[in-house]
Amino acid sequence: MKQIFVTMILCGLIFSCKQGSNKVPFEVNSSTLLHQNQEQLNQVIIYDVFTPPVASRIYAYTSLAFYEAVRFQNPAYPSLTKQLNDFPEMPLPDTSLKYNYNLAATRAFFDVTHKVVFSIDSLKAYENSVFETFRASMDEDEYKLSMAFGQSVAIKILERAGTDNYKQTRGMPKYLGNNDDGKWQPTSPDYMDGVEPYWGKIKPFFLDSSSQCMPPAPPKFSTDKNSEFYKDAMEVYTIGNNLTDSQKSIIRYWDDNPFVMEHSGHMMFANKKITPGGHWMGIAGIAAKKVNADIVKTSEVYALTSIALIESFISCWEAKYNTEVIRPITFINKFIDNRWEPFLQTPPFPEYPSGHSAISAAASTVLTNIFGDNFSFHDDSDKKYIGMEKDFPSFYSAATEAAISRVYGGIHYTSGMEAGIVQGKQVGKQIVNNLIERDTAVQ
Repeated sequence: MKQIFVTMILCGLIFSCKQGSNKVPFEVNSSTLLHQNQEQLNQVIIYDVFTPPVASRIYAYTSLAFYEAVRFQNPAYPSLTKQLNDFPEMPLPDTSLKYNYNLAATRAFFDVTHKVVFSIDSLKAYENSVFETFRASMDEDEYKLSMAFGQSVAIKILERAGTDNYKQTRGMPKYLGNNDDGKWQPTSPDYMDGVEPYWGKIKPFFLDSSSQCMPPAPPKFSTDKNSEFYKDAMEVYTIGNNLTDSQKSIIRYWDDNPFVMEHSGHMMFANKKITPGGHWMGIAGIAAKKVNADIVKTSEVYALTSIALIESFISCWEAKYNTEVIRPITFINKFIDNRWEPFLQTPPFPEYPSGHSAISAAASTVLTNIFGDNFSFHDDSDKKYIGMEKDFPSFYSAATEAAISRVYGGIHYTSGMEAGIVQGKQVGKQIVNNLIERDTAVQ
C-alpha cells in the first residue's frame, strides 16, 4: 500500500511540474542552449528519482555526448573520450560539408538522454521546439547533416554505456546490512536496503580502477568511551544537540537528498530536491556563465565536472561497501541515547567515507583548475527547490561547507567527512594532472 501511495505522489509531481510553455525563448546558437538543455535534464533526473550515483552516470554520458559533437567548432579542444577508458573512436565530420555543431551536439545530448532516463515524454516538447528553431534558420541539407552527425556521436557514446556494467549491477542481490559489530544496518524512518551496493563495479571513466583513490582505513569500531570511534560518535551527538541557526542553515543548504520521505501519521510523501552531483553541475554552469564562456568552453566545463562526479562516486561507493561503517544514528541510539535523531534524514548506505564530501572535493578541484583559486560566485542552483541561495569566495570554500554540513546534520562522523575530502581531492587531481590536456590558452 505504501508503495502504491508513493507512486501516485510521484506521478502527480511529474505531471504538475511540466513546463507551462515549450517554446524556446533564447538564441540556439549560444551557450544558453546548453544551459537550457542541462536544466531540462535536471528536471527529469529529479522527477525520475534517480539516486546520486546513477544521476552522475547520466550527467557524464550526456555531457560527453554534447562535448564530442560541439568541440569541432574550435580545433584547440581535443576529444575527451579518446583519453578515457574503453570509449570507441568518435565520428568525425566531413570537412567539405557544412554543419551546425550546436544542433549536432543537442541531438547527441538528447539521443543519449533518451536511453538513460525514464521520462522521455516530458522532454519531447522542449526538444522538438529546439529542433524546429534550428530548422527554421538553416537549409535542409545542413539541418539533416547536423542531425545525422549528432546521432552518430550518440551511438558511440551509448556503445560505451552498454559495457560499463550498469545493466549487470541492476540484477545483483540487495544489500540488507550486516549484523556484525560496527557494520552498517538500515536506518529509520524507512529502513531501506543499501543503495547501489555494487556501484564500485561500474567501469571508471578515467581512473585505472575503483580502488585507485582509496581513503585511509576508518577508525576501528569500539564502544570504549576513550576510543577514537566513540569520541567521533559523541562529537556528532553533542553537535546535533546544540545546533546554531547558522549550522542549521548550512545543513539545509547542502542537504541535496533527492528523495526524502516525510511522515505525518499514516501519510507519507516525498520531498524531492536536486542531487549532490546536480548541485555541482549547477555550480559549474554558474561559473561558465560568469566568465561568458562560449558554448564549447561551457561544454568542456560540464563534461570535466561530470567526469569528476562519476569517478568520485565510483571510488567512494567502492570504499563505502568495503568498510560498511555503521551510521551515527545506529551507534548513538544503541550506545549513547536511544531517542536521539539527526537533523538530516540518514541516507540508506554505509557511512565511510562521506559521499557529498568526496564529490564536492573532486568537483571543486577540477573547477578551481579551470577558473582559478579565488573564483567567487553566487550559487542559486538549488533556489527553486529549497528557496535558498548563497555567495562563496571559491569552489573550495563551497566544498568545505558541503562536507561539514554532513557532520552538523548528524549523518557522518568527522573521520568520514575528512576521508571523503581526501578521496575526492585525489580523484580531482588525477583528472587535473592527466586528463585536461587541451591548449590552456583557450579561455
